[in-house]
Amino acid sequence: MSKIELIPAIDIIEGRCVRLSQGDYARSKVYDASPVDMAKRYADCGVKRIHVVDLDGAKSSAPKNLKTLEKMALGASVDIEWGGGIKSEESLRALFDYGATYAIVGSIAAQQPQLFGEWLARFGGERMVLGADVRNGKVSVNGWQEDLAISIEELVEGFLPLGLRQVVCTDITRDGMLQGPSFELYTELQSRFGEVDFTVSGGISSMADIERLNELELRKVIIGKAIYENRITLKDIEQWSLNA
Repeated sequence: MSKIELIPAIDIIEGRCVRLSQGDYARSKVYDASPVDMAKRYADCGVKRIHVVDLDGAKSSAPKNLKTLEKMALGASVDIEWGGGIKSEESLRALFDYGATYAIVGSIAAQQPQLFGEWLARFGGERMVLGADVRNGKVSVNGWQEDLAISIEELVEGFLPLGLRQVVCTDITRDGMLQGPSFELYTELQSRFGEVDFTVSGGISSMADIERLNELELRKVIIGKAIYENRITLKDIEQWSLNA
């Protein structure tokens, strides 16, 4: 059995690495390393994919850090999944042009499912990733500022016939809190939708969390704040990735 894939996260505001707590821009912490340097470090650790969120883009409904994306794609041999503010096909094409391997679409998928369905058909489930941000079982949109009536299960179900294969599911109540992920949420989703790769996102605090997710046979996990706060080290990531 293959081990769970570790996907380090880089959140960007104005070209710099930051971390938010529960999606609150007022509670952001800026870190010294540049996104390009971080991407290189992760690639050197054997990481295959990194998760990047353009927080400026998420707030303004259009990607804002494309030059940073381009530098990261050119500077590090690692696949980049990029989210934040993808609301039009023009933005989507720009992402791929600037070097993203995967595009994460959240708010549009929930609020304009027909449009996301068209993108799935056009660009394929191997490049399009559904970004489902969840609070108490319901999908949240627009930088977590608005909760919808639709559940995560209903959202995923609607896109299955259109080729959906990848979902990043973030439990907002856990994000940036370093209190552990919602193990139950992800095991239920993965067992219900076996053909979809779910990525665990939010709350990872230690390698013990990773070990447990691995035992539960989950497939992918995003690690963010735990790295920046030195609860999970680059050496931990390297050892895990090399033995995967």
